[in-house]
Amino acid sequence: MRTGLIAQKLGMSRVFDDKGTSVPVTVLLVDNCQVTGVRTDEKNGYTAVQLGVGSRKAKNLAKAQREEMAKIKIEPKAKLVEFRVDADALLEVGAELSAEHFVPGQLVDVVGTTIGRGFAGAMKRHNFGGLRASHGVSVSHRSHGSTGGRQDPGRVFKNKRMAGHMGTVRVTAQNLTVVSVDASQGLILVKGNVPGNEKTYVLVSDAVKVARHKDAPYPAALKSSAAAESAPAQESAE
Repeated sequence: MRTGLIAQKLGMSRVFDDKGTSVPVTVLLVDNCQVTGVRTDEKNGYTAVQLGVGSRKAKNLAKAQREEMAKIKIEPKAKLVEFRVDADALLEVGAELSAEHFVPGQLVDVVGTTIGRGFAGAMKRHNFGGLRASHGVSVSHRSHGSTGGRQDPGRVFKNKRMAGHMGTVRVTAQNLTVVSVDASQGLILVKGNVPGNEKTYVLVSDAVKVARHKDAPYPAALKSSAAAESAPAQESAE
C-alpha cells in the first residue's frame, strides 16, 4: 500500500477519446504536495506518511505546528493529511510528489466534502415522490408524510428520513478512471465528477477494491527523480 495525493479540484471539462466520444472529466491540480512527516511502527505504532499542500501564514498556526515546520525547514502548509502506507513505502521528509504518481487507465478513490445545500426538504434530500397533487391534499404537496404511529410506537425512530441539513459531508467516490496526466502542469484528469466545490482539496489514492496498476510507480513518483531522468535525455538530444 502506497501513499495518495492531496489535489485541488479546479472544475470539470471534457476530452475526446480515440473514437471521438466525449468523456466528462474533473481536473485536479497537484501543486507543492510535500512530505511533512513520517510515522513509523517503532515510534508511533503504525506506518504512515503525512503530506502537506498549499501555504498559510505562520501566525495562524498553533505553536506546536510552527515549531514542527521550522524543525523540518518547510513553509507552513494549508492542509495536512496522513496516508497509511506499508513499511517499504515510507518517504523522506521534504520530498515533493508529482502528478505522475498515477497513470492513465488506473482506478482511484477520491475523498472530498460535498457541496453544502443548507436545510432541504424530504423530496430534494431523499428523492421522495411527495404527496398527491389532488384528492384532498392541500398546501403540503412536498411534505414527507407520516413519520410514525400515535400510540404505538409513540415516537419517531432514529435515522428516519426527514427534512434537514443537506450536504457538507465526507464522501468517497470509488473506482474512478484516470483519463490522462500532465506532469509538467501537475494536472490529473479523472473521469466523471468528484465531491466538493471548486478550489477545494480532495484526497486521491489507489482504489482499494482493485489491484494497483502495474505501471504505477512504487513507492511514489517524486518531482526530483522525474527531473533527474529528463535532464540526461535533454543533454543527449542537444
